[in-house]
Amino acid sequence: MTTPAPTAIEDLDEQANFDALIAAEQRIEPRDWMPAAYRKTLIRQISQHAHSEIIGMQPEGNWITRAPSLKRKAILMAKVQDEAGHGLYLYSAAQTLGITRDEMTEQLIEGKARYSSIFNYPTPTWADMGAIGWLVDGAAICNQVPLCRASYGPYGRAMVRICKEESFHQRQGFEILLTLMQGTEAQRDMAQDAVNRWYWPSLMMFGPPDDESPNSAQSMQWKIKRFSNDELRQRFIGMLVPQAEILGITLPDPELRWDGDHWHTSEIDWTEFHEVLSGRGPMNAVRLQNRRAAHEEGAWVREAAVVYAAKQAAKQEAAA
Repeated sequence: MTTPAPTAIEDLDEQANFDALIAAEQRIEPRDWMPAAYRKTLIRQISQHAHSEIIGMQPEGNWITRAPSLKRKAILMAKVQDEAGHGLYLYSAAQTLGITRDEMTEQLIEGKARYSSIFNYPTPTWADMGAIGWLVDGAAICNQVPLCRASYGPYGRAMVRICKEESFHQRQGFEILLTLMQGTEAQRDMAQDAVNRWYWPSLMMFGPPDDESPNSAQSMQWKIKRFSNDELRQRFIGMLVPQAEILGITLPDPELRWDGDHWHTSEIDWTEFHEVLSGRGPMNAVRLQNRRAAHEEGAWVREAAVVYAAKQAAKQEAAA
């Protein structure tokens, strides 16, 4: 019998320790050994999550200068600022896995990295701010609250604060729609139109059906995710139905009904989802071009920061 090399034995022990930590509901931390596939999955998921927060600033940023009141403008500015912070928390969490922020940024602006398909739709009316808050941020909460218990420590801890802020965003969107639904007929029509346009894309946010999702099962086994795509989608619909009744909004699915076990819905257009995810959505090119331009225009700030940091380090070295 061939004796395994010492490195193979060590790897076996490390894999066993890793598996034991996952089974015991304990956290994997940056200095802990982890399988290469686990690290790769985390980098992909966390960086895509961060990209989504940063790109997600654009649809709402479109309305900061056109908000209907100073109060609405201040609230919207605070929300967009929150999204920027969420992106930074998540980039920092991803960096603990060995990838740099510069690498992640390059992957995004070169179109090599994905972000949530939901942010590739236009926001033509003020009611879109309500629909995004209620539907998009509502879906985000459904998806992200379980991530507070993700097996990777930095990711789970980042999600705690993010989820607290997202809950405010969801309530803000609900309140915008409620105000519109209590207004004129034109305002009610505008609110309903926005919900009609954002409802199906928000259901797609959870990802494809479980039997078509290439990563969901493994992520659940590693306890990065806690629920499958379809389970999360069902939870989200169950949350929306009573809220829509309060709003007086009609969810745009004539087949939607509770059959005693789960919510039955019309067939989701997954062709649209894959088209948008592949870069052929209505706003993909605009979103990436805006992000690319912002990165290029901010080059002088990054360069100045590097020079300043070098000078400060030189001063400290001289003083020592």
